[in-house]
Amino acid sequence: MSETMSAMWPPAIMDAIILSVLLLIGHFLKRKIPLFKRFLLPSAMIAGFLGLAAGPELLGIAPLDIERLGVYVYHLLSVGFIALTLKDRPMTASRPVVKTAFFIVSVYLIQGIIGLGLSLILAATIFPDLFPAIGLILPLGFGQGPGQAYSIGRTWENAGVLFGGGIGLTMATIGFLWATFGGVFLANRLRHRFPPAEVTRGQESAAAEITDNEAGELPLSNMIDGGTLQLFLIGLIYLAVYGTLQGLSALLAPLGSLGQNLANVLWGFHFVFGTIYAVVVKIIMNRLKRIGLMTHTYNNNYLLSRISGTAFDFMVTAAIAAISIEVLQANWAPILIITTLGGLATAWFALWAARRVFKTDVLEYTLGFFGTYTGTLSTGMALLRTVDPGFRTRVADSLVLGGGLALFLAFPLLIILNIPLVGFTEGRPELYLLTLGLLVAYLALTIFGLVFTRKSRRAGASGE
Repeated sequence: MSETMSAMWPPAIMDAIILSVLLLIGHFLKRKIPLFKRFLLPSAMIAGFLGLAAGPELLGIAPLDIERLGVYVYHLLSVGFIALTLKDRPMTASRPVVKTAFFIVSVYLIQGIIGLGLSLILAATIFPDLFPAIGLILPLGFGQGPGQAYSIGRTWENAGVLFGGGIGLTMATIGFLWATFGGVFLANRLRHRFPPAEVTRGQESAAAEITDNEAGELPLSNMIDGGTLQLFLIGLIYLAVYGTLQGLSALLAPLGSLGQNLANVLWGFHFVFGTIYAVVVKIIMNRLKRIGLMTHTYNNNYLLSRISGTAFDFMVTAAIAAISIEVLQANWAPILIITTLGGLATAWFALWAARRVFKTDVLEYTLGFFGTYTGTLSTGMALLRTVDPGFRTRVADSLVLGGGLALFLAFPLLIILNIPLVGFTEGRPELYLLTLGLLVAYLALTIFGLVFTRKSRRAGASGE
């Protein structure tokens, strides 16, 4: 009987319980320990480090399995992105949003150039066993977060790259440290040089309004909970993603090993397919509402925010808890070199863009950009709130809306990221240099886009 009952408590359920307890403890510590408040450490990050310490490779208290945690990170990433994309928000192409999108892509490229350049040098000199293109995980870990870094790194592992997923999680975790400790350092150093903007209450941004007023529940007479509907939409989209990837894998199968490698890469970008399908579903629902075939708003912003927030909290906790000590011991030196220079470059570029491109709200843009593109949007918003508590500047809107536009501008990067993998599997090291050259060329184009939007603004102002 006991074995039968224990079968009803599978490892996934026990993992969920453990992660929930870790999040609760992390939240308690954040509220009670002043140091954690000062350095803006997210509760999920504290919980992740607790899980790492209590895991099998250290204290052995919590029966967490690294492979299972990696699977959770992989799927929670898509769930969070789909939920965020389904939120109903106005997508305007204002100049701050467009400039933000160009900036975001530029950050990815700078991080990629630094990471790839350093890993090529390290592999050619003091670390001959290092995968020469492993530094390309830097923009994924810093700019995209642990989910993407693990997903793409694990795809590389399937092609024979050692510790790809583990290195991705490690770089993402170090990015969180840069976002929190480095962000507070920047805030303290720049606060007097660039005082926070004085904004009246009448100029509050949409980000604050969304937080304070998001109703839209279906009437109770529908006999279905609003949260159930949100999960239905997310599940339907994720099913479409699974079917699409299965179909593409079948189409690529006749190509042999090349097709297999391409299929593995596509599975690693499952969150991109989820985002695209979520956009399509939202467009369809908006069209049905306009022509009167749909009378209620089925995508509830408040509930979708809660779902995405929960997914990302559990994802961050699982990602940090899944860090392998073996990976750290084998690669700590190159990881430290790459992430240190990457963090410094991100801080410099965030300040440069805020001063030269945006010109207004310099402190707010610097902290928001730096926190988001070394950690996640949540850490960026946390840093922003230290100088703009009510999100009364346009920075919060620019980060959210610009990130959506940047997804399309950065799409060629998804192709460029796969070139080194082809070079690795086919023994063509010249493709590493080709990748570096393409990143530099693309960076030049995005910098031009940043400068062009600034000049067009000046021309428009003079014309008026």
